[in-house]
Amino acid sequence: MSSSSILRYKADYRTLVYVILYYIIAYAGFFVYWQYPELRTWGIVTPWVLLTAFMSFSSAVIVHNTIHSPMFYKKSHNKWFQFVLSLAYGYSVSAYVPGHNFSHHKETQSAKDNMRTSKARFKWHILNQLFFFFLVTPALIKAEKNFVAKMKNDKREWYNQWRAEMILVNVVRIGLLFVNLPAALLFIWGPHIYAAWGIVSTNVWQHDGCDVEDKYNHSRSFNGGLLNFFLFNNGYHGAHHDRPSLHWSLLPAYHEKNIAPYIHPNLNQGSMIKYLVTAYIYPGKRLNYDGGPYILAPKVADVDWVAELGVDDQAHKYDFGAEATSMDDILSTTDIKETNEVL
Repeated sequence: MSSSSILRYKADYRTLVYVILYYIIAYAGFFVYWQYPELRTWGIVTPWVLLTAFMSFSSAVIVHNTIHSPMFYKKSHNKWFQFVLSLAYGYSVSAYVPGHNFSHHKETQSAKDNMRTSKARFKWHILNQLFFFFLVTPALIKAEKNFVAKMKNDKREWYNQWRAEMILVNVVRIGLLFVNLPAALLFIWGPHIYAAWGIVSTNVWQHDGCDVEDKYNHSRSFNGGLLNFFLFNNGYHGAHHDRPSLHWSLLPAYHEKNIAPYIHPNLNQGSMIKYLVTAYIYPGKRLNYDGGPYILAPKVADVDWVAELGVDDQAHKYDFGAEATSMDDILSTTDIKETNEVL
């Protein structure tokens, strides 16, 4: 941890750089497309839009990180940063809390997990990956609606933050449509849609075919250097599920000590590209993590988890993003400490 900084971890200087780059790339693209018609060529617009989409997806990864482990010491700083992130991600950061922190992490792959991979039931496995987002989004929206209604009474400060983020995002995004419709669709709306699709779809390759009941084999991890450098160590998913509030910069060391020695080798992948090609293109078979045949779980209806939620339960003290209890004591659960490097 960094005691001389407003940041809890020095590694998050990289996070700040990414967010700044998103705003520069996205809004410069919007402005150039709007003001310089002569630059509206495939050779310029296409790579610019693709880069913007990647930066928006990176912002979605940062959203995931910050709702588990807020970046700043001060609560007010974390709340303001969620506004900044909401505009980079394209949706309220607070809205990520119910579907991910509660439904997914607390009830992984069960009927209470709105993002369980058994909802994707195509025989051609690549379709499960491509359409997963669309299959689970209705349940995520319903759970968010119910969660928001409950928080309006039970945790008003979280509700106020969510509402303010939603107002800000909608005013800005809709307003930009009136400034220049094509530019807004290309550089704002399109990348935001890609970011939402991408971050939700990671659930398939992180959990499909894994054993949720096993202490170690519940998640698929990817330890490739480039992936984890550019996406903030989010390849170490087994470690993340083991310690959801552990800062992303500490995940590799935790993985090496507490996950890698015990996990099935098929769940400790070195190359994400190699895995994706094998899983979805050739041979493209849906398999259990151990290489055995995949047995699709029975199709079941979603079970409401919101009604039984107790917001004062200590088990949930780290789960509300900027509204969470101080998370410094999470470090007592492991002897993995921050290095002196900006990782």
